[in-house]
Amino acid sequence: MLEGVLKRITKLERESLLVVGASRTDTGVHAWDQVAQFQTPFHLDDLQSFHSSLNGLLPSDIRVREIAAVPPEFHARYSAKGKIYHYKVHCNPIMDPFQLRYAHHVRERLNIHVMREAARYMVGEHDFQALANVSNKIMKGGFVRKIHRLDITEKEKNFLFEVEGNGFLYKQVRNMVGLLLVIGKELLPPSAVQTIVTSKCRKLLAYHATTAPPNGLHLMRVIYDEADLNPASGPPYSSSGIFRTHSKCSLIFQ
Repeated sequence: MLEGVLKRITKLERESLLVVGASRTDTGVHAWDQVAQFQTPFHLDDLQSFHSSLNGLLPSDIRVREIAAVPPEFHARYSAKGKIYHYKVHCNPIMDPFQLRYAHHVRERLNIHVMREAARYMVGEHDFQALANVSNKIMKGGFVRKIHRLDITEKEKNFLFEVEGNGFLYKQVRNMVGLLLVIGKELLPPSAVQTIVTSKCRKLLAYHATTAPPNGLHLMRVIYDEADLNPASGPPYSSSGIFRTHSKCSLIFQ
């Protein structure tokens, strides 16, 4: 969607724009702080007008919140130092219709204490192959990821799973939550997390738990070093004195 709007405004083809997103989101997953980058072969003098044009052409449920120039070496995906996700669960026999799009409905009671105990087995650097929906034949970068924290809070029948890590595998967060929900229903002990993770066996996870649905997942923040976001000082130049260098911009949108 964003790429199509950029093509309309800049009159450039996809190959020239080189649009890159920080994170791929499945259908039904929400992104409150997605980051994307694109390049143009010309200098954008008025980013404010460009920003307004983008929001004027995008559908009403997508909004660009910020736009800025970034250094040429910046990469929306590979420059990211970490990400923060939220997963929301509404725990009640009857689903709140106002949360239907943004939270997973669980009818059974959940034990937050055993889920917190189980979450501790997920924190740290581990091989998360068992919690990834991807084949080892196509996973070139390996399955090791570092989870900095996994906090679980409860308020008025709503559970919030907040997880921060240096990166995540395909459907890893949803598989983590799916396993924690089974433990919260007291169908598995908290130590089952350690057993499944160390097994590196996706089939073992599938035997005990299902992937949590996409509607409860929210990308809340993509983390960068400030130094990676600041372009070099001084105007772009060419031998003729005209702005003809590539301009790379970063978009933060929701």
